[in-house]
Amino acid sequence: MRTPNAAQKIAEDYVHAWTGRDVEKALSLLADNVVCEAPNGTFEGIEGIRGFLEPFVSTIISATVIEVLGNDSHAAAVYVTDTRFLKDFRGMDYITVEDGKITHMVSHFDLLPMATAGGNAQH
Repeated sequence: MRTPNAAQKIAEDYVHAWTGRDVEKALSLLADNVVCEAPNGTFEGIEGIRGFLEPFVSTIISATVIEVLGNDSHAAAVYVTDTRFLKDFRGMDYITVEDGKITHMVSHFDLLPMATAGGNAQH
């Protein structure tokens, strides 16, 4: 069994927390000045990320973390979720870690299937 590098381990903990519907645990892994760039906007600070995560996490029925790859400062997490409004919704986060906290994320997902299914594409 391999030992994850620093950023990889933090990214694994983060993605497993929010896909497991534990927003508070996910937020505890973020730096105060964290920035998330996503297709539906840029979210800044822990409260900004809360506003991004909570509406989506509240719709999750199930989620699977496909893979988390990383090194000491960066990681990529790939996942798929089933929500109340859309099944097989896939995404990827590219995560930067500094001093043991997530400082920057670039989230990739397609808003069109969400909007077409009637979900809230703003969150």
